[in-house]
Amino acid sequence: MAPPATDPQEEPVTSTVVVLDPARPEGALVDPSVPLVRIDDQGLTRGDGVFETMRAVDGRVQKFSAHHRRLTASTRLAQLPVPSEELCRRAVELALAHAAPGGDGGLGAEHSVKITVSRGTPEDGPWSWIVVSPVPESTFRQRREGVDVVLLPRGHDPAHDAGYPWLLPGAKTLSYAINMAALRHARSLGAEEAIFTAGGRRVLEGATSSVVCARVRDGNRVLVTPEPSHGILPGTTQAKIFDAARRDGWELGYGPLYPADLMTSDAVWLVSSVRLAVPVRRLDAQPLPVDPGLTRLVTGYVTAD
Repeated sequence: MAPPATDPQEEPVTSTVVVLDPARPEGALVDPSVPLVRIDDQGLTRGDGVFETMRAVDGRVQKFSAHHRRLTASTRLAQLPVPSEELCRRAVELALAHAAPGGDGGLGAEHSVKITVSRGTPEDGPWSWIVVSPVPESTFRQRREGVDVVLLPRGHDPAHDAGYPWLLPGAKTLSYAINMAALRHARSLGAEEAIFTAGGRRVLEGATSSVVCARVRDGNRVLVTPEPSHGILPGTTQAKIFDAARRDGWELGYGPLYPADLMTSDAVWLVSSVRLAVPVRRLDAQPLPVDPGLTRLVTGYVTAD
């Protein structure tokens, strides 16, 4: 058998890592090419931890405070400690100062910034780490070209979890196996993304994103997203879009949304911090309208200071 064309050990490491733990509470740069997580870490073995992913442009993180508030809410639900906003900000700045060049999608040098809090090992306890990586070309391609999406039943209505705190409703946990399985299933069907639905086919959210759609009729502009209080992770990007759109004169709606609502919209996007506003061009193989002008407008809402 022929050897691989490239030895993985010779490929450059493009991620920068900062660790925050009891020994390094202020955050310290570490070598990402050597093992950092113990084999019995509960974040690894049980998915027992939480995370946040942010976007940095030209070395500056967008929506940092909003992300830290959501991280704090997640750690509170999971009964985990979280570094203060000041410590997290300094650690992120340290990682960005030593990061590889950012990806170029035409909006500046872009990096993804991921903060993870793990339960750790029984002996050492919880700890946190930050990974900064250049945004890849595949993300920019989705912004430009859009994605095909399939609707997948969530299996139960997550709104029913609200009264059971041990189910961690609203927490952004490391337990993303279902989300990743949904994406693999979508790809097996020839799509790139999945949108979850609940009973009656009520639209919930994307596997790793929020859903936003636009309706423009006779000069009346409306943005709609599913109800945030019905088992859906509160989206920081969706919230920023809505805040900017309200100031720009849009009407805002919070569902409920059903597949027919998406099919009759003038534009549908999957929105998230790093991918921004990705147009949905097909839903269950049915074409949806893609409006480049509306996409530029909504993207501008996300990227504005």
